[in-house]
Amino acid sequence: MSLFKRIFSKEKKETLDKGLEKSKTSFLSKLSKAVAGKSKVDDDVLDNLEEVLISSDVGVETTLKVIDRIEERVARDKYLGTDELNLILREEISGLLAETNVGNETEFTIPTDKKPYVLMVVGVNGVGKTTTIGKLASQFKKAGKKVVLGAADTFRAAAIDQLQVWADRVDVPIVRQDMGSDPASVAFDTLQSGVSQDADVIIIDTAGRLHNKVNLMNELTKIKRVMQKVVGDAPHDVLLVLDGSTGQNAFEQAKQFTKATEVTSLAVTKLDGTAKGGVVIGISDQFQIPVKYIGVGEGIDDLQVFNKVEFVDSFFK
Repeated sequence: MSLFKRIFSKEKKETLDKGLEKSKTSFLSKLSKAVAGKSKVDDDVLDNLEEVLISSDVGVETTLKVIDRIEERVARDKYLGTDELNLILREEISGLLAETNVGNETEFTIPTDKKPYVLMVVGVNGVGKTTTIGKLASQFKKAGKKVVLGAADTFRAAAIDQLQVWADRVDVPIVRQDMGSDPASVAFDTLQSGVSQDADVIIIDTAGRLHNKVNLMNELTKIKRVMQKVVGDAPHDVLLVLDGSTGQNAFEQAKQFTKATEVTSLAVTKLDGTAKGGVVIGISDQFQIPVKYIGVGEGIDDLQVFNKVEFVDSFFK
């Protein structure tokens, strides 16, 4: 029985539970070992818990915050049983996530006062960036929105072709040029096309090269500047896509991209194939950027809006 009020539909919740199964099983197994033979939360249990959180890819800084919060509760309550530890962890991690992820969204929505709503997607190659764009296009279209895609990752022909496959699959228009074209030119054309088609949402794919941060920064800045010639306040959201299965490497990518450009939201993919789901908690807390979407499966509907209540419930139940 869940301690939280159900927000997601039964089907969506089952997908989330299944997607986080490996992370949850690994975490709870480590947690039970950490408290084995102990009836009360003492220094040994807290030391063990610290190891559990760090080895579950929650990250050192976030782990220390969680431990500090639990230590305060232990000091307050004097006697805190290990049987209560799971519930306390849920509460404290929910509290941490609430500081960054203000909303409790359950559906794919966009602000009603922005039309077209321009979403620029960044992230290194291989993290599921193009797939995330395709799935987002599908969800927005299902919600009755008119979507246009822009293939501004012109560094790789495969990226343009892959986005074309998704555009065909979802049946939305795409603006593309040849490989090696100026990405800002593609973005400009996409916004002009989107405006002329009265699009609700425009999603721009960008190149994911981190080997030279200065080049990346210059390229993304130029894309933004050119887009603003068409839509004055574009982009309305810069979404960084991270591969959750890479654990600490995702932290490093987040660090690099947040230095290169202003990232306003995160999508964490491939959580279904890994036990590193704790990375969502750490990244959300450490970078103070809201996690907007999580990928919990291969299916077109397996990209979900991140809901902190449902996530914590699935992770700990």
